[in-house]
Amino acid sequence: MKTLKIISLLVFTILSLFSCDTKPKQITKTTDYNKYLNVKDNKSMTFANNEIDFWQKKFDAAPNQISYLSMIASNYATLFEYTGNIKYLYKTEALLTQSNSTYKYSKVSTIRSLARNYIAQHRFKEALGLATKALAIGEGKKETQKLLFDVQMELGNYREALKNLNAMRDMKDYDYLIRLAKWNDHKGDLKTAITFMEKARDIAEKEDNKVLKIWSYSNLGDFYGHAGRIRESYDSYLKTLAIDPNYSYALKGIAWIVFSHERNTVEAKRIVEAIEVTHNTPDFYLLKSQIAQFEGNMKEEISNRNAYFSMLQKNNYGAMYNKYNVLIYADAKKTAAKALEIAKVEVDHRPTPDSYDLLAWSYLNTGQNKKALEIAQKFVAGKSFEPKVQYHLAMIYKSNKETEKIQPIKEELLSSIYELGPNMDKKVNQL
Repeated sequence: MKTLKIISLLVFTILSLFSCDTKPKQITKTTDYNKYLNVKDNKSMTFANNEIDFWQKKFDAAPNQISYLSMIASNYATLFEYTGNIKYLYKTEALLTQSNSTYKYSKVSTIRSLARNYIAQHRFKEALGLATKALAIGEGKKETQKLLFDVQMELGNYREALKNLNAMRDMKDYDYLIRLAKWNDHKGDLKTAITFMEKARDIAEKEDNKVLKIWSYSNLGDFYGHAGRIRESYDSYLKTLAIDPNYSYALKGIAWIVFSHERNTVEAKRIVEAIEVTHNTPDFYLLKSQIAQFEGNMKEEISNRNAYFSMLQKNNYGAMYNKYNVLIYADAKKTAAKALEIAKVEVDHRPTPDSYDLLAWSYLNTGQNKKALEIAQKFVAGKSFEPKVQYHLAMIYKSNKETEKIQPIKEELLSSIYELGPNMDKKVNQL
């Protein structure tokens, strides 16, 4: 009896220890970020609006000074960055198009600016056309190669992207290092990607460059999160906000930590709703829908999803939300055919492994298992390491009874629940 009691005690102790270990550790503190939730003024936006007013008056007085249009455009781009208001992105495009037309597409810096605007709009093929035109002119070749790398990565032209990356090789150059980090992340080597991003951060800190520090810290916040280094992710987002209190992307990163790691839905919603006051974009409704789903609140889940689609109808976002739309429509049998239509368009616009994943996933959800498997094996497997893509791949294998391929993916996915989100926990375990 004594032996049994000891064994029972040991089992109880082990189970207790295990349950303690699996509880999410509290990382965030409201006192760390509360001051960033209701910032009354935005110095960057105030400056941008003043600059628009200044340069517009100068242009009105001297319409032949076309260079003023680029100055106005860059400040509208700033307004878009801080508000998410799509009209500012289109205003930027209109000004840059006017400027390029006047220059007869001969000024490389203005061509590149319009190409970057197209990238933001997910008009990647048009961006590539402009980048190629800039390269042919020849001026500022290295800057154009950076642009070409970016757009080729978006289009899935990885061989060409690597050529441009190698052509700009310079381990002391910030722009090269962040692209090298992106390349390694694409290959699935997150550890190396983080190393290069940290080297880039060190350069930004050494030069005390505010813009580069913000970019470095916020991207490291993402990378650390993907690697399960949640504390470092949180600290990186806080560093971003310390430099720019209005940088909503970092606040969204903190909201995700609160939701996905700490499972605190009430606090996550509070953060998201504070961001929406100044930066209102459709994806925040989807995040709130995810939170409501985890809470089991179907009414709120559907309400937020409807608000997302309502916002898309009121504003022309082009192809910017195609990926989200495919994933939503594919989830229900009655809209799965619609998901397939959009996925086909997305593959045409952007033939990356991730786009082909959307296509394969849509075929699976319309009951075309074999077609899904054929596409996944040819265009997705071994070519994308995104957790959501890997989950889709596992489900496609499962539906085609290729069960031996599922377990290695499942093990990988179990370590990626933070990135996938709490709603995927049960789904991954059921693979």
